[in-house]
Amino acid sequence: MQKAESSKWATLAAVLVPVLMGPIDASVVNVAFPRLSEVFNVSVDVVGWVSMAYLLVLSSFLLSFGRLGDMFGFRRIFLAGNAIFTVASVLCGMSWSIGALIAFRAIQAAGAGMTAALAPAIITATFPPQERGRALGTQGMVVALGLAIGPTLGGTLLDLWGWRSIFFINLPIGVIAQIVCYKLIPEKEKLEKQKFDWVGAWLALLTLVSLLFFISRGQYYQWSGFIMLMPVLALIAGILFIIQEGRTAEPMLELNMFRNQPFTAGNIAALFHFMTQYIIVFVTPFYLQQQLGLTSSKVGLTMTAFPLTVLIVAPLSGALSDKIGNRILSSLGAIFCVLGALSLSFVGPDFQPSDVTWRLSLFGLGTGMFQSPNNSAIMGAVPKNRLGIAGGVLATTRNIGMVLGIATGSGVLVSRQAVYELAGTSLPRLLAMHDAYLTAALLSVICFVFCIFVKSRKERGLRGNTKAP
Repeated sequence: MQKAESSKWATLAAVLVPVLMGPIDASVVNVAFPRLSEVFNVSVDVVGWVSMAYLLVLSSFLLSFGRLGDMFGFRRIFLAGNAIFTVASVLCGMSWSIGALIAFRAIQAAGAGMTAALAPAIITATFPPQERGRALGTQGMVVALGLAIGPTLGGTLLDLWGWRSIFFINLPIGVIAQIVCYKLIPEKEKLEKQKFDWVGAWLALLTLVSLLFFISRGQYYQWSGFIMLMPVLALIAGILFIIQEGRTAEPMLELNMFRNQPFTAGNIAALFHFMTQYIIVFVTPFYLQQQLGLTSSKVGLTMTAFPLTVLIVAPLSGALSDKIGNRILSSLGAIFCVLGALSLSFVGPDFQPSDVTWRLSLFGLGTGMFQSPNNSAIMGAVPKNRLGIAGGVLATTRNIGMVLGIATGSGVLVSRQAVYELAGTSLPRLLAMHDAYLTAALLSVICFVFCIFVKSRKERGLRGNTKAP
């Protein structure tokens, strides 16, 4: 019994090594954008594709990777993802042009997508329901840790060894992760013989790429005729995807999963939460730098308040949700997120960094309380043979929320600032930031509404459902 207890926590530790690499890599690369622009002699917009290509590939393939995990085993796809991510990291560090770097980042994203889609599935399959919240809370803590240390690590590597080092650092970590995961992650006990839905996979890819490209690049292309074709293409492909999934015997995404209230409500709540989070993550650095005049290092230090708070709260919230259920904690978390976003809407031109720090910590408190119970409810609502695709849906929802949040924050800033400038209002940029934070608060209110419907099996009083994990 003690051996089984230690085995599952060893499995969690192994899974969390690649999980940690993802957020560190994302935040480190963002810090390097100015340097990459200088090295390759390209505009900031071109450098932005280093991140955009990564995000588009990561978001678009998550559903497929989740399905492959259900078919061929979580361990096999997870290990393949870590290997691809590690090799692609080395190739990124060897890039001879900005085009090569963008291409290798896209490959790197494919590897990251495999681990991101299957990490919650492996954790859910390894831990019993009464410990699942604690385990998923630990995963949330590790993600927050990666986001917290990424900017500092990136700045240090850039100063000491140059931009290539931010990618080469993944090689030793990736090799260690591959060895540890190979030894400690168990394979699924029994794999069902299934067919992969290639038509559904390509339709899902076309839907997500078109939608995300429209959301993320629409403003850059000034909503031209070309960019306006993207939502039409996404709509057509989306409808065809639903038709395909409804008629195929072994769909990539079982639409019946969305008849499950906790699964659907939890994913919608997660979508609005990540929209809120990334409005704040996008807008706040502009406020700190442009309104308060802080240096880049001080901006990074101030922003760390958010992930550090999540780092502390997430595992505690996950463990508590195992005892009292998911709905109460996720709902309270959403309320604290509303309060955090509202408090940021009162920031002024003469604030101190500490005035922003406690507001970010308040939002971090809400995020830590929300994420672990909500993830536990989502993953606990599906049968064991669909954990992979459930993890893929959750990861896809998270990434779409990120893109929507950044696009919304950017759109509100630009449009509202133009309105205030035309009206001759003083401090139009600051007032536009206030409106962006208020938009974030409104989105968290919507998140709270859906949290009310996220009931775990224990909270619903259900027993004896052998299909649930």
